[in-house]
Amino acid sequence: MKIVHQTESDARPDNRDIFIGDVLTQNLIAEGDAPSQRVTSVSFLNGARNKWHHHSTEQVLVVTHGRGIVASMQEERRVAPGDVILIDAGERHWHGAQPGEDFTHLSILLPGKMEIVEE
Repeated sequence: MKIVHQTESDARPDNRDIFIGDVLTQNLIAEGDAPSQRVTSVSFLNGARNKWHHHSTEQVLVVTHGRGIVASMQEERRVAPGDVILIDAGERHWHGAQPGEDFTHLSILLPGKMEIVEE
């Protein structure tokens, strides 16, 4: 058994190309911990978001703080703490903070590939 505490002070800046704006991440369950899943806390600061992308596996987002947006090609939804979002494998989408807001969610993924697609 492993217990990890999600805390803002353990989150680190994440400058990967997928993100637009300031983003902090904390790997809660990494591939080395459990080969069949990953759980990451992602904090989008002051309207930050990620680029259009898709995953080769389903993704679950659990909103833990702030106000955010989750968008697909068909719709754009505003989300808040307590909301749980299921994104299908291969579904083109983006997610991030509403303008002027901070937003944190847990991202739960099986091992797979993520691909950024053109905006």
